[in-house]
Amino acid sequence: MPSHLAAHAPADRAAGPAITPSAEPTPPVQRLRPDEVFTAFATSPRGLSDGGASGLRERYGPNELPRPRRKGVWRRFLAQFTDLFALVLIAASALTFLAYALQDPRDVGNLQLAFAILGVVVLNAVIGFVQEYSAERTAETLQAMVPHTCRVLRDGERLELPSGALVPGDVVVLEAGDAVSADSRVVEAHGLSVNNAPLTGESAAVARVGEPTASETALDSRNCVFMGTTVVSGSGKAVVYATGARTEFGRIFRLTDQAPRQKTPLQREVAVMARRVAALAVVIGAGMFALRLQTGQPLVSAFVFALGVMVAMVPEGLPATLSVSLAIGVRRMARRQALVKRLLAVEALGSTTVVCTDKTGTLTQAEMTVTRIWSGGAWHEVSGVGYAPVGEVSGAKELSELLRGAVLCTDARLVPPSGSEGWRVLGDTTEGAILVAAAKAGLHPGAEKDAAPRIGEFPFDPVRKLMSTVHRPPEGDVLCVKGAPQELLARCTRMRVDGSERDLTVELRDTVGGANDTMAGKGLRVLGVAVRPVGEAPRTAEEAETGLTFLGLIGMLDPPRPEVAEAVRACRRAGIRIVMVTGDHPLTAEAIARRVGIVTDPSPTVVTGARLDSMDGAALDALLAQEGQLLLCRVSPEHKMRVVAALQARGEVVAVTGDGANDAPALKHADIGVSMGATGTDVAREASEMVLLDDSFASITAAVELGRSVYRNIRKFLAYLFSHNIAELAPILAAAFAGFPLVPLTAVQILAIDLGSDVLPALALGAEPPEPDTMDRPPRSRRERLFSAELVRRFLFLGAVQSVGVCTVFFWQIHASGIPYADFTSADPAYRKAITLTQAAIVVSQFFNALAVRTDRQSVFSVGLFSNPRLIAAGCFGIGLMAAISYVPLLQDVFHTAPLAAADWAVLVAFGLLLLGAEEARKWWVRRRAVPAPKGVPAQAPTGKETAR
Repeated sequence: MPSHLAAHAPADRAAGPAITPSAEPTPPVQRLRPDEVFTAFATSPRGLSDGGASGLRERYGPNELPRPRRKGVWRRFLAQFTDLFALVLIAASALTFLAYALQDPRDVGNLQLAFAILGVVVLNAVIGFVQEYSAERTAETLQAMVPHTCRVLRDGERLELPSGALVPGDVVVLEAGDAVSADSRVVEAHGLSVNNAPLTGESAAVARVGEPTASETALDSRNCVFMGTTVVSGSGKAVVYATGARTEFGRIFRLTDQAPRQKTPLQREVAVMARRVAALAVVIGAGMFALRLQTGQPLVSAFVFALGVMVAMVPEGLPATLSVSLAIGVRRMARRQALVKRLLAVEALGSTTVVCTDKTGTLTQAEMTVTRIWSGGAWHEVSGVGYAPVGEVSGAKELSELLRGAVLCTDARLVPPSGSEGWRVLGDTTEGAILVAAAKAGLHPGAEKDAAPRIGEFPFDPVRKLMSTVHRPPEGDVLCVKGAPQELLARCTRMRVDGSERDLTVELRDTVGGANDTMAGKGLRVLGVAVRPVGEAPRTAEEAETGLTFLGLIGMLDPPRPEVAEAVRACRRAGIRIVMVTGDHPLTAEAIARRVGIVTDPSPTVVTGARLDSMDGAALDALLAQEGQLLLCRVSPEHKMRVVAALQARGEVVAVTGDGANDAPALKHADIGVSMGATGTDVAREASEMVLLDDSFASITAAVELGRSVYRNIRKFLAYLFSHNIAELAPILAAAFAGFPLVPLTAVQILAIDLGSDVLPALALGAEPPEPDTMDRPPRSRRERLFSAELVRRFLFLGAVQSVGVCTVFFWQIHASGIPYADFTSADPAYRKAITLTQAAIVVSQFFNALAVRTDRQSVFSVGLFSNPRLIAAGCFGIGLMAAISYVPLLQDVFHTAPLAAADWAVLVAFGLLLLGAEEARKWWVRRRAVPAPKGVPAQAPTGKETAR
């Protein structure tokens, strides 16, 4: 075997896959004649021998794409501990272990707290790992793109082998409906056409030939087929020249693998929040350490006290609450047909400012449908969409000859529903649309073909742009032709009008041309149909396709999904820009964009990949900065990734949708990559963070709404959690300044509040459904911080009100005992009752705090005080747990607490109502200060800094 086969990889797109024999260089594979292809690959029309194929497989390996680089299960689990907030909690646990080591070993409070904090870190890691691992496994079970078997010639015998067994030099047999298993050079073609959409993004079938071409690249040549594409019609044979990672699919896989995975906005925000919390805890802890030293406290005692203050500043329950809240969002998205592979990706969609969407299969149904027919000067509308023959054709009787001629000139088959599959087309989708239209008009395509058996054919040729077939019905042989209207008209001399034939005059030709232009202007793919009787069978296409009688025009399109238009409108209301990025033709892309509402301007900006190549970075930035509507057509994977990077450099949060391998690099580089589950390729699904199980753009809109809701809910429970941290810290600081020798709140009590009483209400806040105006607000700015000044002001206000109540009940109990500060010990009943009141004051006030933070500006009474039953139940659970800590002897021993009287509870409830009233007063003041919109002008949608329920 010649050594040149190692050079078959399409590493250089500019030159194509070069054949480099050991003797002298030869042209790239697309420029060779079929006999030269067999010679170059040491094969023959009979294919390789089994022995030769085995040797080549050992040399080149299996015909498989390399598996994505993944860390082992344990490494991926341990990666959950590298999150900055997890590191902060681990540091807090280490400090707590240190505090225990410096104290009396019999005091196990800090030891219990240290282990509990570590437990929280492990719990959070398990939640994140299980969710992401299960989503990954689900994604891997989706339909694979590369086929499992293929038909190969080995020693002249036709075999069906696993696709992984293919090697360079194998001769594969291609038929309609087959998925191509490796990059191959066509050496024999009979009406062969393929769909290259997974690589190019263009869904139209393209003809393949066996003759050499002068194309610069194999991907642009008409004599090569590629892994992952599909044979639409015809048959043929091809010689494999590249397998596995050396294919065009493999090239895109490598490009995808090199693209960096972007951090989500929430990841960045949580990291910022963790740094701020850690810094604040260190500063306050250091201040308390210095204060204790100045009051004469021993060094070790002052240090242990400072460590306790620092631990009190860290919200131990926040990571678990955040993970569970995101997991709830994941489940909600799954019910809306969106599979999320990473928890933090849930919120990323809510931050999206630009959606770069593919066309075929995402905006459209990927099912060609005839919508209009023109015949004899009259228009006929066709209802119904998709391959199900359900609908009507206006004036069907007048169209019977046209549709019969079109049906006879097809190779496709319409396959009825079977099992879970609906109606589908085997063969060219354009021909399938014709069969469906004929069925809607009352014809039976199968019966029509049986009644007029085919006795000859001239397959579609990309030069002629026509297909002709000869049939023998009872009334005499007839030639049926379909194809490009201009090419067909040039071969017609007569035209059918009102049931009779007329000479095809210049005026009639202009009429047909005008009808064709009308259809093309609406983005329809147009085919003309003509017939003529034949006597002696024609020997050539030129002989056959002459003196034709023109019957009419058939217009079809891949119809938009019915739900997409409303989804696009929702995105516009939400301030999200939509840019169509497709490999399809500009006219087709613009027509679909207009139908779904992406384009409404009379003259949108349409840019092709060739123009993008000529733009430098400044020109591309200026293009993306334009306010008008933008369509990017005929783009390559490199173009898509470049556009995404340029948008991100402008500060945009970019979501990218796609299903083909050509979309994978952009999917991975985007802030949130969204792939298709039903029709998407493995490469695209692997690169994305979210998989749409129904392939619909409308599911993206639903996911954006849920993502925004998740972000707003996170802000709610952050205000809820951090406000009680202030209430925990305030009595400790007050006691230190007042010279009280003991802490008003022990470490075990802090843990009970953080994990026992606060987690469930926080989860209930995180699970609140999207608010009615969620999609009526603009996206939050990328510069807006989760831990913003507005959020800080709010939890400082709520924490200050809580602190007043907590400090009041503690010092009230201490003073009521009449015992001097210096004489208090941890065993005194008055002290135990005082710390019980402190803990209970925080728990009860948090119940009312949870109700208060449900809204930002609007009164909670206007949305229903008890409209979130989960929140009420969670708050009652926290109060019940507090009651158990107060009254159950076993828990009294653990927490060093004492029973509370009914009057004590009444005082605590009064302080809780004070908190709710103070927050309602603040909201009233904010609403009062809000400037109303002028009459007739809609009020400005609240931003992320000023959200309203």
